[in-house]
Amino acid sequence: MPRSVNAVAAKARRKKVLKAAKGYFGRRKNVHTVAKNAVEKAMQYAYIGRKQKKRNFRSLWIQRINAGVREHGISYSTFMGGISKKGIALNRKVLADLAMNHPEAFKAVVDKVKSWFFSELKKVNHLWFTFFINFVEINK
Repeated sequence: MPRSVNAVAAKARRKKVLKAAKGYFGRRKNVHTVAKNAVEKAMQYAYIGRKQKKRNFRSLWIQRINAGVREHGISYSTFMGGISKKGIALNRKVLADLAMNHPEAFKAVVDKVKSWFFSELKKVNHLWFTFFINFVEINK
């Protein structure tokens, strides 16, 4: 009985790898074993790159928002804290776009957060002031 081999599927697998290695330099493009390693490494880089892309864009959005809010005299952390406390449902991508392309709309958002922040600051200062007065009266 003759030996049975699945040459059709094996050739298709090799062809798929060599097609993916098209454009590579030297033996990476035409020797199956070398091409297989090169394609596998390229897929790892692509997977890692998709994760890094998300990180890089988030970092870029944060930088743009920070630059925009500092023009209006407020820090990034204060602004983002105010956004969440105020209940404004705009993500960093949208805020960065507003800061870059629609400064008047971004200023309106910053003004809302600033008004909330200063009202909270007055409450905190008032509480601190009453605490201080009570402390002084107790220690007389």
